[in-house]
Amino acid sequence: MLTDEGGAILGERTGRWAYLTPTASATVMLLLASTSQEEAAGQYAERYGTGVQQAAADVRTVADTLAARGLAHTGQEPVRTHRRWWGWRP
Repeated sequence: MLTDEGGAILGERTGRWAYLTPTASATVMLLLASTSQEEAAGQYAERYGTGVQQAAADVRTVADTLAARGLAHTGQEPVRTHRRWWGWRP
């Protein structure tokens, strides 16, 4: 759940919640709505009135932190999913 007042992300692997500050939550929403970190940084700079370099560093920090906690995928390595078969096989 993400809002402008903060947010929480459930780690599917751990079952634990990670709580986000309002700025981190807004950053995640911008990342989800963008096609790249650069695009998200541009929107972040506009929204918060920061320089583009500072915005890029802030967006990168949030993205890297979520990836390090296993809550996001960086796009640099394949996502590993474990699928279980719960049905009947002939």
